[in-house]
Amino acid sequence: MTATTDETVRESAPARRAVAGRVDGPVTQRGTIAAEWLKFRSLRSTVLVLVVAMLGMVLIATIIAFHTQKGVAKDPEDLVASAPLQGYYLGQLLIGSLGVLVVSSDYSSGMIRSTLAAVPKRLPVLFAKTAVFAAVVGAAMIAASVVAFYLAQAVFSGHRATFSLSDSTTLRVVIGTGIYLMLVGLIGSIFGWIVRSTPGALVATLGVILVLPVLLRLVFSGWGPYINAYLPTGAGTSFSTVLRQPHALSPWVGLGVMVAWVVAGLIAAAVVLQRKDA
Repeated sequence: MTATTDETVRESAPARRAVAGRVDGPVTQRGTIAAEWLKFRSLRSTVLVLVVAMLGMVLIATIIAFHTQKGVAKDPEDLVASAPLQGYYLGQLLIGSLGVLVVSSDYSSGMIRSTLAAVPKRLPVLFAKTAVFAAVVGAAMIAASVVAFYLAQAVFSGHRATFSLSDSTTLRVVIGTGIYLMLVGLIGSIFGWIVRSTPGALVATLGVILVLPVLLRLVFSGWGPYINAYLPTGAGTSFSTVLRQPHALSPWVGLGVMVAWVVAGLIAAAVVLQRKDA
C-alpha cells in the first residue's frame, strides 16, 4: 500500500508541473528577457501607445516651433532649448500608462501564473520586464526627443537663433527628456506590480505623477514647492528642462533623486511579488 502511494506521488508531480505549464530545466535570465521582449512586441496595445507617444512628441514640437518661429512668445519656456520638447507633458501620461499596462495585462489575462510557473524564483521576471521596458522605451523616447528637437531647429532656421546638441546643456535636456519619460514609465510598471489592477495602477500612477504636485502647490503654497522638488516629477523635470523653477534641485541631483524613487519602488515591487500569490 505504501509503495503504491509513493509511486503515485512520483508520477503525479511531473503531471502537475505539465498542467501548470512549467518547463523543467535551467531558467536563465537571458531566456527570461527574451520571453519578456516577445510579450512586449506581441501586444498590439503596448506598441500602439509607444508609437503614439513618439508621434505626439514630434507633432507638438512642430506646432510649438511654428508658433514661436519669430522668436516672440509670452511664456519664457517657449524660447529656450527645451521648448520643442514640451510634448513630454503628453508623453508622461502615455508612457506612465504604458508602464502600467505592460505589467497589469499579465495579471488581467492570467499570463502571470504561467510565467511564474516557468520562473518560480519570480524576481528574474521583474528584472527582465524592467530591463526590456527601460531599453525599448528609453531608446524610443530619446530618439523621439532628438527628432523633435532637430525638426524644431529646421523650422527656426532663417527666422531666429537655433540651438545645437554640441552645447552640453542642450544635449542634457534632449537626452534627459527621453530618460525622464522612461523613468515615468517604470513608475507606472511599479504600481502595476504592487496594485495588480489596471484601473487602480493607472489612478496611482497619474496621481503621483500629475495630481499630487498640483495639489501640493495649490493647497500648501508655502512649503509645497519644497516638497515638490523631491517628488519624482519635480526631481525629473529639473534634469530635463533648461528653465530652473524656484526651489528646484540641480539637474544631476534631480536625476539622482528620481532614480532613487524608481529603485525604491522596484524593491517594494519585488517584495510584493515574492510574498503574494499571483
